[in-house]
Amino acid sequence: MDMTPEIRQPVPPFTLDSAVQKVRLAEDGWNSRDPQRVSLAYTVDSKWRNRAEFVNGRDQIVSFLTRKWVRELDYRLIKELWAFDDARIAVRFAYEWHDDSRQWFRSYGNENWEFDGNGLMLQRHASINDLPILESDRKFRWSLGRRPDDHPGLSQLGL
Repeated sequence: MDMTPEIRQPVPPFTLDSAVQKVRLAEDGWNSRDPQRVSLAYTVDSKWRNRAEFVNGRDQIVSFLTRKWVRELDYRLIKELWAFDDARIAVRFAYEWHDDSRQWFRSYGNENWEFDGNGLMLQRHASINDLPILESDRKFRWSLGRRPDDHPGLSQLGL
Protein backbone atom coordinates (compact mmCIF):
# COMPACT_ATOMS: atom_id res chain seq x y z
CA MET A 1 0.00 0.00 0.00
CA ASP A 2 1.33 3.45 -0.97
CA MET A 3 1.55 5.62 2.16
CA THR A 4 2.84 8.70 0.32
CA PRO A 5 0.66 11.66 1.33
CA GLU A 6 -1.34 13.27 -1.45
CA ILE A 7 -0.17 16.81 -2.16
CA ARG A 8 -2.28 19.21 -4.21
CA GLN A 9 -0.34 22.40 -4.97
CA PRO A 10 -0.57 25.14 -4.01
CA VAL A 11 -0.81 24.36 -0.30
CA PRO A 12 -1.68 26.60 2.66
CA PRO A 13 -0.85 29.09 3.93
CA PHE A 14 -2.19 30.93 0.88
CA THR A 15 -0.89 34.17 -0.57
CA LEU A 16 -2.86 36.25 -3.05
CA ASP A 17 -1.03 34.59 -5.95
CA SER A 18 -1.44 31.04 -4.64
CA ALA A 19 -5.13 31.60 -3.80
CA VAL A 20 -5.78 32.88 -7.34
CA GLN A 21 -3.91 29.83 -8.70
CA LYS A 22 -5.95 27.46 -6.50
CA VAL A 23 -9.21 28.99 -7.75
CA ARG A 24 -8.16 28.65 -11.39
CA LEU A 25 -7.07 25.04 -10.89
CA ALA A 26 -10.47 24.27 -9.34
CA GLU A 27 -12.22 25.96 -12.27
CA ASP A 28 -10.13 23.96 -14.75
CA GLY A 29 -10.95 20.73 -12.97
CA TRP A 30 -14.68 21.34 -12.93
CA ASN A 31 -14.63 22.42 -16.60
CA SER A 32 -13.17 19.01 -17.44
CA ARG A 33 -16.53 17.54 -16.35
CA ASP A 34 -14.58 14.46 -15.18
CA PRO A 35 -15.99 13.48 -11.76
CA GLN A 36 -13.07 11.19 -10.89
CA ARG A 37 -10.49 13.86 -11.72
CA VAL A 38 -12.38 16.52 -9.77
CA SER A 39 -12.74 14.26 -6.71
CA LEU A 40 -8.96 14.01 -6.34
CA ALA A 41 -8.80 17.67 -5.25
CA TYR A 42 -10.72 16.75 -2.08
CA THR A 43 -9.76 14.76 1.01
CA VAL A 44 -11.08 11.19 1.08
CA ASP A 45 -13.50 12.28 3.85
CA SER A 46 -14.31 15.76 2.45
CA LYS A 47 -17.61 17.28 3.59
CA TRP A 48 -19.78 19.29 1.21
CA ARG A 49 -22.98 21.25 1.34
CA ASN A 50 -24.08 21.91 -2.22
CA ARG A 51 -27.37 23.83 -2.22
CA ALA A 52 -29.47 21.62 0.12
CA GLU A 53 -27.53 18.40 -0.53
CA PHE A 54 -24.88 17.03 1.82
CA VAL A 55 -22.04 15.01 0.28
CA ASN A 56 -19.40 13.11 2.27
CA GLY A 57 -16.21 11.65 0.82
CA ARG A 58 -14.82 11.08 -2.65
CA ASP A 59 -17.22 8.28 -3.62
CA GLN A 60 -20.21 10.53 -2.97
CA ILE A 61 -18.47 13.41 -4.75
CA VAL A 62 -18.06 11.25 -7.87
CA SER A 63 -21.72 10.17 -7.70
CA PHE A 64 -22.90 13.75 -7.17
CA LEU A 65 -20.85 15.15 -10.07
CA THR A 66 -21.86 12.31 -12.38
CA ARG A 67 -25.55 13.11 -11.74
CA LYS A 68 -24.87 16.83 -12.08
CA TRP A 69 -23.24 16.64 -15.49
CA VAL A 70 -25.85 14.24 -16.88
CA ARG A 71 -28.45 16.93 -16.11
CA GLU A 72 -26.38 20.10 -16.69
CA LEU A 73 -25.35 19.79 -20.34
CA ASP A 74 -22.64 21.82 -22.10
CA TYR A 75 -21.49 23.08 -18.68
CA ARG A 76 -19.01 25.97 -18.64
CA LEU A 77 -17.81 27.59 -15.39
CA ILE A 78 -15.92 30.69 -14.30
CA LYS A 79 -14.70 31.09 -10.70
CA GLU A 80 -13.27 34.25 -9.15
CA LEU A 81 -11.43 34.71 -5.87
CA TRP A 82 -13.45 36.70 -3.33
CA ALA A 83 -11.33 36.38 -0.16
CA PHE A 84 -8.74 34.13 1.49
CA ASP A 85 -6.76 33.49 4.64
CA ASP A 86 -4.20 30.88 5.66
CA ALA A 87 -6.20 27.74 4.78
CA ARG A 88 -9.53 29.09 3.52
CA ILE A 89 -10.69 30.54 0.24
CA ALA A 90 -14.03 32.13 -0.68
CA VAL A 91 -15.04 32.32 -4.34
CA ARG A 92 -17.91 33.57 -6.39
CA PHE A 93 -18.79 31.80 -9.59
CA ALA A 94 -21.18 31.53 -12.49
CA TYR A 95 -21.75 28.68 -14.89
CA GLU A 96 -23.91 28.20 -17.96
CA TRP A 97 -25.63 24.99 -18.97
CA HIS A 98 -28.79 23.69 -20.57
CA ASP A 99 -31.17 20.90 -19.72
CA ASP A 100 -32.37 18.16 -22.06
CA SER A 101 -35.16 20.44 -23.36
CA ARG A 102 -32.48 22.99 -24.48
CA GLN A 103 -33.48 25.55 -21.82
CA TRP A 104 -30.33 27.49 -20.92
CA PHE A 105 -29.46 28.64 -17.40
CA ARG A 106 -26.83 30.77 -15.78
CA SER A 107 -26.20 29.57 -12.25
CA TYR A 108 -24.67 32.04 -9.80
CA GLY A 109 -23.11 31.18 -6.47
CA ASN A 110 -20.60 31.48 -3.71
CA GLU A 111 -18.37 28.81 -2.20
CA ASN A 112 -16.38 28.65 1.00
CA TRP A 113 -13.46 26.22 1.00
CA GLU A 114 -11.20 24.90 3.76
CA PHE A 115 -7.97 23.01 2.96
CA ASP A 116 -5.71 20.63 4.83
CA GLY A 117 -1.94 21.14 4.98
CA ASN A 118 -1.46 19.12 1.77
CA GLY A 119 -3.72 21.40 -0.28
CA LEU A 120 -6.69 19.00 -0.41
CA MET A 121 -10.12 20.49 0.26
CA LEU A 122 -11.61 19.39 3.60
CA GLN A 123 -14.87 21.32 3.30
CA ARG A 124 -16.90 22.94 0.54
CA HIS A 125 -20.03 24.98 1.22
CA ALA A 126 -21.86 26.14 -1.93
CA SER A 127 -24.92 28.37 -2.30
CA ILE A 128 -26.28 28.51 -5.86
CA ASN A 129 -29.20 30.12 -7.72
CA ASP A 130 -30.30 29.27 -11.27
CA LEU A 131 -31.50 31.91 -13.72
CA PRO A 132 -33.17 30.80 -16.97
CA ILE A 133 -31.60 32.63 -19.93
CA LEU A 134 -32.05 32.67 -23.67
CA GLU A 135 -29.40 30.90 -25.71
CA SER A 136 -28.65 34.30 -27.29
CA ASP A 137 -27.83 35.71 -23.81
CA ARG A 138 -25.04 33.23 -23.15
CA LYS A 139 -21.63 34.72 -22.35
CA PHE A 140 -19.55 31.53 -21.95
CA ARG A 141 -19.02 30.36 -25.52
CA TRP A 142 -15.58 28.74 -25.54
CA SER A 143 -15.19 25.12 -26.68
CA LEU A 144 -15.96 22.65 -23.91
CA GLY A 145 -13.09 22.19 -21.48
CA ARG A 146 -10.68 24.68 -19.93
CA ARG A 147 -11.60 28.37 -20.25
CA PRO A 148 -9.05 30.04 -22.54
CA ASP A 149 -6.62 32.36 -20.75
CA ASP A 150 -7.79 35.31 -22.85
CA HIS A 151 -11.50 34.76 -22.08
CA PRO A 152 -12.88 37.44 -19.73
CA GLY A 153 -13.58 36.56 -16.11
CA LEU A 154 -16.74 37.37 -14.14
CA SER A 155 -15.80 40.96 -13.31
CA GLN A 156 -14.81 41.74 -16.90
CA LEU A 157 -18.15 40.29 -18.10
CA GLY A 158 -20.08 42.47 -15.66
CA LEU A 159 -21.27 39.47 -13.69
